[in-house]
Amino acid sequence: MSEQKRFEVVIYNRIVRDLVEQHESHKDLKDDWADNHYQEIRASTADEARRRVDIRYPGHKGFVVASVTEVQAFDGED
Repeated sequence: MSEQKRFEVVIYNRIVRDLVEQHESHKDLKDDWADNHYQEIRASTADEARRRVDIRYPGHKGFVVASVTEVQAFDGED
C-alpha cells in the first residue's frame, strides 16, 4: 500500500458564488459556500485526493476544486 500523505484541498461552489453576487441564496446550500472551504484529505497522490473530493463535492452540483496542495509534515508529525 502506498504511503498516505496529507493534502489541503480548497473548494467552493460556483452556483452559490453566482447567486450571492446577485444577492440571492441557494435553496440547499449556505451562502458561505461562495467562499473557499479548506479540507484536509489523506491520499497517496494529489490526483487521488482530488478524486476523493470530487465524490463528496461533485462538479455537476457546482463545486469547484480550486487547488490541491500537499501539506508537508513537521518533525514528529506523521
